[in-house]
Amino acid sequence: MGRLIDRVALISGGARGQGEAEARLFHREGARVVIGDVLEEQGKALEQELGERALFVRLDVRNEEGWRDAVAATLERFGGLHILVNNAGVLLLGSVLTMSLDDYMAVVHVNQVGCFLGIKIGGRAIVDSGGGSIVNTSSIGGLWGIPGGVAYSASKFAVTGMTKTAAIELGSAGVRVNSIHPGIIDTDMVREFAPRDSKVAATGAALPVGRMGTSEDIAALALFLASDESAFCTGSSFTADGGVMAGDMAQMRVR
Repeated sequence: MGRLIDRVALISGGARGQGEAEARLFHREGARVVIGDVLEEQGKALEQELGERALFVRLDVRNEEGWRDAVAATLERFGGLHILVNNAGVLLLGSVLTMSLDDYMAVVHVNQVGCFLGIKIGGRAIVDSGGGSIVNTSSIGGLWGIPGGVAYSASKFAVTGMTKTAAIELGSAGVRVNSIHPGIIDTDMVREFAPRDSKVAATGAALPVGRMGTSEDIAALALFLASDESAFCTGSSFTADGGVMAGDMAQMRVR
């Protein structure tokens, strides 16, 4: 406990799923937490539950002014910014031959442009606050291809590349930048494509660890990267996938 005392963290997509788990965990570790999301009802409810060390701001990560407003509200309320988690993301499936340009760009605008704007605007505030940590949520789809995931995988590869570039550019200013690469995590977004509990359970059973990941699994990794425990880590890709990338998924034993 107490690993983030006196730190201010802004988490995009912080109202549900992995972002919510990160907000809760960071708050328990002493941080003042800003929950950025377009889901106003859920975000405000989380703010009220967490109390005075929490703030909800409406944040559409595709919009540059939205980012400026969110960071300004963070600085006004808490006086600085030390941690940014670029967590907001969307998933739309479609093959390279059939996906529309509109659907492709809808994914790119949230996953890729949203991360870029977060680094650009939030990163400046972190520099001005004396340094800190940026954690970008990529995916195993940002390390290898996913059939039907041309837009998602392309956007997540972009996040991986931006992470490494930003780490080089911001290191001298005391800002570390790393990426998280979740595997199959049991979230609302994933369940939209695998809605049956039996299908979710079977997918998890096929992994080496025997289960799907949870939002809390990813939050714990984000906490490590946000804290001083990872002080010598920057520009790196941290995979949390239950062993998916250890071998051929098709050969994994269903338990």
